Amino acid sequence: MKLASRVSALTPSTTLEITAKAKALKAEGHDVIGLGAGEPDFNTPQHIIDAATKAMNEGHTKYTPAGGLVELKEAIIEKFSNDQGITYAQNEIIVGVGAKHVLYTLFQVIIDKDDEVIIPTPYWVSYPEQVKLAEGVPVYIEGKEENHFKITPEQLKSAITEKTKAVILNSPSNPTGMVYTAEELKALGDVCIENNILIVSDEIYEKLVYGNNEHVSIAQLSPELKEQTIIINGVSKSHSMTGWRIGYAAGNNEIIKAMTNLASHSTSNPTSMAQYGAIAAYKGTQEPVEEMRKAFEDRLNKIYEQLIQIPGISCVKPQGAFYLFPNAQQAAEMTGYTDVDAWVKAILEEEKVALVPGSGFGAPENVRLSYATSLELLEKAVDRINRFMSNKTK
Repeated sequence: MKLASRVSALTPSTTLEITAKAKALKAEGHDVIGLGAGEPDFNTPQHIIDAATKAMNEGHTKYTPAGGLVELKEAIIEKFSNDQGITYAQNEIIVGVGAKHVLYTLFQVIIDKDDEVIIPTPYWVSYPEQVKLAEGVPVYIEGKEENHFKITPEQLKSAITEKTKAVILNSPSNPTGMVYTAEELKALGDVCIENNILIVSDEIYEKLVYGNNEHVSIAQLSPELKEQTIIINGVSKSHSMTGWRIGYAAGNNEIIKAMTNLASHSTSNPTSMAQYGAIAAYKGTQEPVEEMRKAFEDRLNKIYEQLIQIPGISCVKPQGAFYLFPNAQQAAEMTGYTDVDAWVKAILEEEKVALVPGSGFGAPENVRLSYATSLELLEKAVDRINRFMSNKTK
């Protein structure tokens, strides 16, 4: 049977592909260190598990409203008020089956054939694929390494055409860990308002920010920017709930209504007991969130200094999320490889360290290392990469 053209053109997820290879090697008995996973290595906090268990025991195992429980929407509204000082109504919130599917639903309702969506590079691997699934056209702007991988208002202006529908901003960023300042966001937002471009603000890593940096939502900067923005967020990264699949969008009520209508014909509703867990995540203690953040920051500070000692590796220090995104082009060339993808493959085969090639993020000279694993394993991985470089450059 001939498959639909919309799926035939899809590029497999680079992160899932490298994780699958690492698991296959592990299954063969190899000591593999996987630095590809984009999820915290902590279990979901106990009070969240208890809340979901209680919900199941009390019979909350049935359908819920397509756009999510009223109680969860209220918890999300309270979170926005407390964290960003912005106010949303119930009809401006949709809860979905993870932030990834919420994004998918958004693109399905705002994009017509050949509409353009501006995507800064490096980008999260699913952005362009989801745009293409909606028959839209990804338009890339290079976030230059010397500018901490962030785009400028001038770059944004030059990329806008009469077909431009939206721009995606991801801060803190996957894969770079970079964080936009309020001033940088305001300048980009002004361009979007001037050209009536929808801002898709992916804030899934908002709770994971380090040093003197702070997360700012572009929607909190002015009423005009709030109206122009759809925020995407969820509990996966902040509360270590990746498998629970609870994400949400906040923004213009007409867009949210359309997303809810589509969800009613695709997912029916987010998993009921997972929603009760998410209510506990936002209404309960936030101490586990801060404990995880501190652990990630400690790992970053220690492993970053070791990583940049590897010959041929340079790296802008991340400000958030839990990824390092070093430039490895020189390291690849020093060891006889013409591209970083081949270098990454060789390290996996010879040293059993699984990195993610930057090519999947639109940055072929870089690699992504997740430090959402123990410091012991991170240091062991760096030692192995160092050994690989030493053996190949003798």
